[in-house]
Amino acid sequence: MAGGQIGVDVGRPATLPARVLRELREIVGPDGVLDRYEDLLVYEYDGYLDRALPTVVVRPQSGAEVAAIVKVAVRERLAVVARGGASGLSGGVIPIAGGIMIDLNRMYRVLEVDVENGLAAVEPCQINLDLSTAVASRGLYYAPDPSSQKVSTIGGNIAENAGGPHCLSRGLTTNHILGIELVTQEGLLCTLGGAAPDAPGYDLRGLVVGSEGTFGIVTKAWVRLLSLPPETATFLAVFDSVEAAGAATSALVANGVVPSAMELIDGPSLGALEQAFHVGYPPGAGAVLLIDVDGLHEAVEEQTALVARICEDVPGSLGIQFAATQAERDKLWAARKGALAAYGRIAPNYYICDGTVPRSRLAEVLGKVREISERHRVWTGAVAHIGDGNLHPIIVFDAREPGILPRVEAAHDEMIEACVAAGGTITGEHGVGLEKRKYMPLIFTPDDLERMARVRDAFNTSGLFNPGKVLPEAAAEATAPRPKIGIAAAVGPDTWV
Repeated sequence: MAGGQIGVDVGRPATLPARVLRELREIVGPDGVLDRYEDLLVYEYDGYLDRALPTVVVRPQSGAEVAAIVKVAVRERLAVVARGGASGLSGGVIPIAGGIMIDLNRMYRVLEVDVENGLAAVEPCQINLDLSTAVASRGLYYAPDPSSQKVSTIGGNIAENAGGPHCLSRGLTTNHILGIELVTQEGLLCTLGGAAPDAPGYDLRGLVVGSEGTFGIVTKAWVRLLSLPPETATFLAVFDSVEAAGAATSALVANGVVPSAMELIDGPSLGALEQAFHVGYPPGAGAVLLIDVDGLHEAVEEQTALVARICEDVPGSLGIQFAATQAERDKLWAARKGALAAYGRIAPNYYICDGTVPRSRLAEVLGKVREISERHRVWTGAVAHIGDGNLHPIIVFDAREPGILPRVEAAHDEMIEACVAAGGTITGEHGVGLEKRKYMPLIFTPDDLERMARVRDAFNTSGLFNPGKVLPEAAAEATAPRPKIGIAAAVGPDTWV
């Protein structure tokens, strides 16, 4: 949690001079500027625990309008933060320095679909799943599929380099972004990469993906589209323990088998999901692997048989359950992607760990997660993109319980430290944001961090793009509010893991 402490109310923001508000309204129209306190409250949080109010919210409809807003912000020395679906889980869009929040939700269109070359041009607030739905009739889809894909945006996915269950075989967001239109601090529209493959020069597109809004504001993206697989098989491999499920994963990888998706769900999570969604998980299971295999019919048949045989040969296997219909397949995946809503039946608040470890040590680290949870007396369930070692222990609690918040934070700190000690890292897909700045020295030297700062400053010498995020600077720590756990931490339909 930001700064390692909990509890502050940042209060009402300062107001902007009337001349600045008039100028912003001239750019986007009178209904595109929000500065009333009750309107700003909607913009004070994302899916993380902190809150902070912007000074004003501006709602542009084009890249040119975004560029004009940025010019005003830089001239007036105002922080500028871009906001899309606000489903991020690391505090990436929380405006801790106030200033101008640019709400990009009026920029949501698919601008072009090139079927022959397998690409699309989209605006930043195009919803991830809506893009796949829009191109499905043409036999195409957009591969990155974070669990928030019903609400998260392409622009937000670019900012965080989002992953998802199918990143095992398809790769992360960065593998599917061909080009970016970026608004610079000078208010210029700069194109990095583009529709043409293999652009010469430095890969600035790749540098911007994952930069969490600290380099500029994405106003357009060219994305890669893939052909829909002709056939998909979905099944559960059931085990008596997390350790057995981890052994099965290692055995699959050792045999050169890469399913299109492979998710681990531990025993406590299975109980919560079953109560919420009535999926039909076998009672008493210690863990399951939810596995997708896709491709041509013959390949799917052969691969499915091989995966099933390897899983069944692992000590602790309790068998394989196949989804017989598309409806059953959809139900299994809906339950997995609705995990946070299921945890809401246990307690109203949660805190998510987003560490990544080598696959061979994932079961070991999940064992440490259980020990940490027991020692700090917190309830924890775990789901994981186990194929790439990205695990999500979720601490579920009631913030009204006396003394619970320090225990939650201490448990989370130790879980992250366990990931790093196992040869892993502090985040797999949620980004650093506010949350993980204090962990950056666990994996980077001071020289590493200083060079990252130099790269950022080449784009953002003003320091006004999304200040206080990613790097653990003294100035950022001084300006960051401490987390205030409440509504922003409540489990709901538009927060995900």
